[in-house]
Amino acid sequence: MIYVFFAQGFEEIEGLAPVDILRRAELEVMMVGVGSRQVTGAHGITVACDIADSDIVLEEGLQMMVLPGGMPGTLGLEHSPQVQRCIDYCAENHIPIGAICAAPSILGHKGLLDGRRATCFPGFEDQLGDTVSTGAPVEIDGDIITARGAGVACEFGLALVEKLLGAPRAQLLKNSIRMRP
Repeated sequence: MIYVFFAQGFEEIEGLAPVDILRRAELEVMMVGVGSRQVTGAHGITVACDIADSDIVLEEGLQMMVLPGGMPGTLGLEHSPQVQRCIDYCAENHIPIGAICAAPSILGHKGLLDGRRATCFPGFEDQLGDTVSTGAPVEIDGDIITARGAGVACEFGLALVEKLLGAPRAQLLKNSIRMRP
């Protein structure tokens, strides 16, 4: 099971593109609405999530959690006790966490990026903690996957697939969606 969290004001591309790619890889993905199953993104697109954050179950089958960026969505994620609980659970159990755009700042505030390579939306680097901010489109460092923003949302989704299923499966998926090399 993969939880992708959606808070009011999330960046639509950063949430929906990874969900699409993860589901194309035949992974079980649950879209989780923070505070409600119905969440509206930063550009007025409303999505119906599979469950609300109050319904999440942290158990052995959790494979990954994903945090889309956007404002004020990132702040909504950071202030959600359920999101914080899931981050803590994943960190304690070495379960991968993906974060894109402004959302890596949440991990930075918790010290989870200390000593790691990470990337984020320009202007948020000072919120990543004691990290090596690379400015790369996507970074995978251990159990943490970070990405710069909406323009690399598909690359981010493929990096999540690579983390769980390996580079060959991610490459097959990349080819199938006709993404540039």
